[in-house]
Amino acid sequence: MAWPASDGVHVTPLTAAGRRSGADTVVKGAKEVGGLVAHNDGFALLTRVSDTNKWKETAAALIRYKNGTQAFRTKLTGSASHDTAPLLDGQLTWNGTKYGTYFVVHGAGGFADGHFGDKLSYVSAKGAKLTGGWSWGCSHNEGIALHAETTGAFTSLCFDDWRSGLFVSTGIGAPDNAPAVQREQCWAGYCGGTFAGRTGDLVKSSTGRYATAFASRGAASAAKNPDDASGRGWTVKPKTSTHQVAVAFLKNRNTPAGKPVYLTSAAGTENVDVRIAPYGKDRLLVSWESLRNAKCSSGTCTGTFTGTHLRLIDWNGALKTPDKVVQARISGDVATLKDGSLTWAYAPVTPSYASALTGASPTTTTLKVARLKP
Repeated sequence: MAWPASDGVHVTPLTAAGRRSGADTVVKGAKEVGGLVAHNDGFALLTRVSDTNKWKETAAALIRYKNGTQAFRTKLTGSASHDTAPLLDGQLTWNGTKYGTYFVVHGAGGFADGHFGDKLSYVSAKGAKLTGGWSWGCSHNEGIALHAETTGAFTSLCFDDWRSGLFVSTGIGAPDNAPAVQREQCWAGYCGGTFAGRTGDLVKSSTGRYATAFASRGAASAAKNPDDASGRGWTVKPKTSTHQVAVAFLKNRNTPAGKPVYLTSAAGTENVDVRIAPYGKDRLLVSWESLRNAKCSSGTCTGTFTGTHLRLIDWNGALKTPDKVVQARISGDVATLKDGSLTWAYAPVTPSYASALTGASPTTTTLKVARLKP
């Protein structure tokens, strides 16, 4: 597991049972955990590092460690590509041959100077940049999901505020021609159905279908914005004031499969931090945090935290078990172990949603690892 500290990003080796198996590796100069891939001899970390550019912002970088020693540090943004990475909201995946890195970028010159978009870059096992991906995609990107594939483009999703919604960006980049998974009310810095922490889970079945889960306000109406001369802008009126839990399916890496399935509907309950993971051979585990007595303004809802819900569904979205409510939070990626168990790391702090979140870190020096056996 990886976690940021004042001296860099710490990467802690764990056993399959979730217990520490050695000393931390401290990646000096790293600013964010944008993605982590565990290898038998070390790890790869998507992060941000110092850079020289007109905005005095950091650069995105993929850093690989082998047996405690840095094997490569590949910068993914820079002056040659006219971009920076002041934040990542990113994901890192590995298909056994190459890495896929998907993250937010800030234009620093060129056609996108001063604007925010996203970038998908492929990197070899030795740290060389590969062809494919794109230099500028969803703009602004309000949520990223990426799934590694053995061949062809990695499957990807993005929440885009211009076209207002969740789109399949696989092999496309910019969403002008991207299939819409769900329309949502979006603007710069907010999307009505954004993924948890701006990154989402994208699960693949044995038959080639995909599933993702997100918090959604839905769309009471959705139409192109007549005031947008580009013809790309959309105006969406949300269906609900609170966010409900939605699960969307794809037939394949490029095609949505019908409308999303909603798992919640209580008007006075806000649902956040929605995630999805494979559970056993043919089921999915959907998790989310619920807030009762929700009060909402401009898409931001406050309320009282009542726990993390765990629900099993099938690949059609049908309920398989009633909700189990636990106090353990899922605040990062969920890993699937060889025996099908799910595991994740979290800070054991009860969150407060009494007021809008400011981005402040929880005040704790403890990290815990949870494990759920199917």
